[in-house]
Amino acid sequence: YYSACGVRLFAGRVVCARSVVATQLSAAVASRAVWPQPAICGMEKNCTLLLYYDKSTPPNEDEVREELESKEVEKKVQGMKTLISLQLNGEGMPKLLMTVIRFVVPNNDHKLKKLLLIYWEVVDKTGPDGKLLPEMILVCNNLRNDLHNANEFIRGCTLRFLCKMKEQEILEPLIESIKTNLEHRHSFVRRNAVLAVFSIYKSFEHLLPDGPELVEKVLLTESDASCKRNAFLMLFQTAQERAVNFLTENLDQVAGYGDILQLVVLELIRKIVRTNPYEKSKYIRCILTLFNSQSNAVVYECASALVALSSSATAIRAAATSYTQLLSSQSDNNIKLIVLERLQDLKRQHPKVLQEMIMDIIRALSSPNLDIRKKTLDIMLDLVVPKNIGEVMQVLKKEVQKTQGEEGDKNAEYRAMLINAIHSAAIKFPDSASMVVPTLMDFLGDSNQSSAVEVVLFVREILETYPQLRDSIMKKLLHIFGAIHSSRVARVALWLIGEYCTEGEDVASALQTLKICLGELPFLAETAADDTSPVSAPQPRAEGRPVVLPDGSYASQTALEDASPSDPGVPKLRGLLLGGDFFLATIVATTLAKLALRSRLHLPPVSANMVAANVMLLLTGLLQLGKAGQASQSIDADSQERISTYLQLLSNPGPEVQELCLVHCRQAFSAMLAERHAIEAVEKPAPDAAPEVNRQADDLINVRQLRGRSAEVNSLEFEEDDDVSLGTATGAFAPELDFAARLKRVTQLTGLSDPVYAEAYVLVHSYDIMLDVLVINQTQEAMHNLCLELATVGDLKLCERPQSYTLQAGENKHIKANIKVSSTETGIVFGSIVYDAQGQSMASNVAITGSSGIGSSSVSNTPPAERQCVVLHDIHIDIMDYIAPASCTDLAFRAMWAEFEWENKVAVNTDITDVKEFLQHVINSTNMRCLTPPAALEGDSGFLAANLYAKSIFGEDALVNVSVEKRIDGKICGYIRIRSKTQGIALSLGDKITLKQKGPA
Repeated sequence: YYSACGVRLFAGRVVCARSVVATQLSAAVASRAVWPQPAICGMEKNCTLLLYYDKSTPPNEDEVREELESKEVEKKVQGMKTLISLQLNGEGMPKLLMTVIRFVVPNNDHKLKKLLLIYWEVVDKTGPDGKLLPEMILVCNNLRNDLHNANEFIRGCTLRFLCKMKEQEILEPLIESIKTNLEHRHSFVRRNAVLAVFSIYKSFEHLLPDGPELVEKVLLTESDASCKRNAFLMLFQTAQERAVNFLTENLDQVAGYGDILQLVVLELIRKIVRTNPYEKSKYIRCILTLFNSQSNAVVYECASALVALSSSATAIRAAATSYTQLLSSQSDNNIKLIVLERLQDLKRQHPKVLQEMIMDIIRALSSPNLDIRKKTLDIMLDLVVPKNIGEVMQVLKKEVQKTQGEEGDKNAEYRAMLINAIHSAAIKFPDSASMVVPTLMDFLGDSNQSSAVEVVLFVREILETYPQLRDSIMKKLLHIFGAIHSSRVARVALWLIGEYCTEGEDVASALQTLKICLGELPFLAETAADDTSPVSAPQPRAEGRPVVLPDGSYASQTALEDASPSDPGVPKLRGLLLGGDFFLATIVATTLAKLALRSRLHLPPVSANMVAANVMLLLTGLLQLGKAGQASQSIDADSQERISTYLQLLSNPGPEVQELCLVHCRQAFSAMLAERHAIEAVEKPAPDAAPEVNRQADDLINVRQLRGRSAEVNSLEFEEDDDVSLGTATGAFAPELDFAARLKRVTQLTGLSDPVYAEAYVLVHSYDIMLDVLVINQTQEAMHNLCLELATVGDLKLCERPQSYTLQAGENKHIKANIKVSSTETGIVFGSIVYDAQGQSMASNVAITGSSGIGSSSVSNTPPAERQCVVLHDIHIDIMDYIAPASCTDLAFRAMWAEFEWENKVAVNTDITDVKEFLQHVINSTNMRCLTPPAALEGDSGFLAANLYAKSIFGEDALVNVSVEKRIDGKICGYIRIRSKTQGIALSLGDKITLKQKGPA
């Protein structure tokens, strides 16, 4: 309804309050459209201006009259401002109309003249019988005088005001004066005179039957661009044949017109070609000439028109070229986003044409805006083909290198976007992975852990999927392993070394690298200083925090902040171990054990035993480090048991042990990867199918090859059998709710025996709620001034003022109300219905309660009209209407879980006895997606942990972790944890789960 600059739209008319009023009203009357105060609120009327009156107590009629009758101009101005504000806020004051005519109209002050025009617009011009007030004759005379005023600005403003006038009796005497102003010497007057003729002809054609003819004469002789545009626009809307004739005669001169006229010409061309496709070639040449315009708006509209009128490769290429030029030349991010949207639409319809221009589109990555970069990368990934994958990968490689060494959240996020894009492109075209993987692996030692994790997970998938790249990637990984300082990245890298170093030379190189990174034994040599030393060496400090594991359970993750600040020469892996990261120690033990077992396949038994002995010595050192108490924390029981297990396996190696460690582990990872790819393939949206053009039996089919030699050979060949609006035919629309679904959304608001019966149908759109309230008069008397008054609790806001209606006995009325939603939070709508009942009297005040107990009404006994009120039942807005199932990676889920600060912990209290059935019930009740794969939930077990995820229409993330256990008595216990970035969604979702977790109703 309102914009930031105060634009109000009513009945198809738009007036900018800032441009009209800012120069007229002082600070006492704000130029921003807001709701009037309830104290002076009346029934809303059709107006194009709404102002806010800031005074707590409005002045009375006598005070305003005194100001208007004053001889001082400033007091008159203040009185007019006050009167206009009161008029707009529901105070009629009809007696002051004559005062304004007597004391304000004769004044020639320009500020008063402008205020008078606003007053004529908002004042009631008709009486209760609908006839024009007699005072309007004087007003009409004043307007005629202003139309002949010597000042051009007063003439122009008066003509502009007449565009809003809808009273035929006032306009009729002014027709000749308006025609005279069409030939005025000043362009400002002529411009507004054309608009006045346009408005009058459109509303009252019989008053100006020769309007199009007059305006056509102006168009032929006019030199002012704005006036010419207004004249052409009128002909376009009211007399299209005249506009087409003018365009046909001046087609070669269109390139020299002003940009505002060129835009209207383009709109006319689109309309002409839709009506008569045979003339397409002539007008498309005109569109092509307008591509050289200096106005970016004209170029953009040319491209849009060309795409709508033709589907030939030449036309699409010309339009795409214009879009890419705008993309690189414009600095406004909004323009870039709009252009990218158009390119995305073109990509769906004509991907082959845009594949040739992919390098021009990629230039948009130079923008620092992340939204532009993300949209550019999305378009690029859909346009990548074997022909251009090499160039695209080189560009992405350079972009990644630019981010190296730069800090900042935006830079890290952009780097992650680039890595994901390279990942997706490499999956589609594995031959290109060799170009970028070495460059990406340099980021394994990056200070930004998220980027390093993304890279190492990408490398892990490439190693498993494309065996031909393993040799070069593993050599690069061993070379850069010493620079990794993140425990999480080091764990994945160690697993890769243990799995993919299969050849004898690779195994030896891996063992040598790990030995260098672990340092000399014993590990306690650095900290076992002399006991008599007064000051011990500073110990590395480790910090840990609870994290959620893939199965949904909690664990403590320890990360080293500073391995050894006093000795920077300590290897990073050794520093992490000295910092107390014994989970990493178990991964080191696993990798060393695998390498020792794999060395038996390439070395003689004696040499293999020596390798195993050295590995066992390192594992023993790790156990000593954990038990000595010298590290920041002692080793946990699980890590100690796992390291001890590998010591036993190495001391008694056998075929079963080798198969378990060297074969089954890889197979499990391959199965997990295949399952993930299968899930992604199922969830991946279907590729955009080419639209099918349906032809009816009597439609004309044009065959270009059979057009004959008479066709113009110099003109560009465009296909004639293209549809005008293919997007409309292929657009997706939300299906309508069936009758049963609609009934579920109906809420009864009053009792069946109340004087007024009301029920509401609640329909939730993306960002607003529509209430369709059915009101029925159940009495035998008419209800006057019936008004539905609503209020809200929560982040809900009413968009409209209440209207007054009259309901006859037994009559019903549908009243619609729109409510704006600003966040995902359960809201409440409450209110009442008030009305005047004529001819009823009661001995005393009575309180009536409806038969259903829902509504209540209080009745007063004041004759002759009694103001009655019926209180409505509350309407609760369900949070499930705002959220939808969504998916994300385990990595993203854990990152959000650690980041979000609002948590709602709900204890499980249900009658369901099966843990899987309970999980499915929670999923159905909360409208969320289960991120835990089905394979992890298979089998019969009394324990279950799963992660759920959903996203609201406002972009808010909702995370849920379900951890339940089946007790001996058969009941389920546990907790459901909800985390979100905002408090509202966490509380609302928790209330929903608490209400629904008992079981199906």
